[in-house]
Amino acid sequence: MGMYEFYRMALPDRTVEIWPAAVCGAMMMFIPFFGGDRLALAIITALFLAFALLFLFRVRDITTAARDIAYAVLGFLYIPFLLMHLVMLHQTAHGWQWLLVIMLIVMTNDTAAYYTGSAFGKHRLYPLVSPKKSIEGAIGGLGGSICGTMLAKFTFFPQMPLADALITAIVIGILGQTGDLFESLLKRSFGVKDSGNSIPGHGGVLDRLDSIIFAAPAMYYYVIYVF
Repeated sequence: MGMYEFYRMALPDRTVEIWPAAVCGAMMMFIPFFGGDRLALAIITALFLAFALLFLFRVRDITTAARDIAYAVLGFLYIPFLLMHLVMLHQTAHGWQWLLVIMLIVMTNDTAAYYTGSAFGKHRLYPLVSPKKSIEGAIGGLGGSICGTMLAKFTFFPQMPLADALITAIVIGILGQTGDLFESLLKRSFGVKDSGNSIPGHGGVLDRLDSIIFAAPAMYYYVIYVF
């Protein structure tokens, strides 16, 4: 659904390509279940070649063909490739705990940032991309992330050292906010307010995934190389 929303924003005239791209993107999420770097490379290569040929033989406007292909590739890298790290994170030791940690960090960050920004927000964080977000809200969001990891440590994840809880809260919290800003950048560039309307009051699925998309790979590589 996130892939469909992205391509509907980026390639509104490419209705034939949108659904195959969305389905193929969803299939990419299952690559880690089969294991093997070679298989992953083979699938990604096959997808790129398939869509390169599709765009080659379905040219609408030669002056925008390169831009359309770039958007198609961006959709795969931005959504399924980055979210695929959630599957790989689940396959690590304490995988389900780490998945809950990343969800807690993102949700407490979003909630704390909203209420802190609403109450105390005076200084704009990045008005060019997101006029409503404030520096005070961003700081409050990081405080919420720390509360989220502390909740995890003292309930279902006692194996996580205090240092790891603090580091992941700050790093993943910052990246989650950055992911939100990046999606806002895309939406403003495409001239839309929300990625979709499938979640009343919140926009589309991509609007709910934006923070997790950036946080997932960072959490995975932290767990692999540090924890």
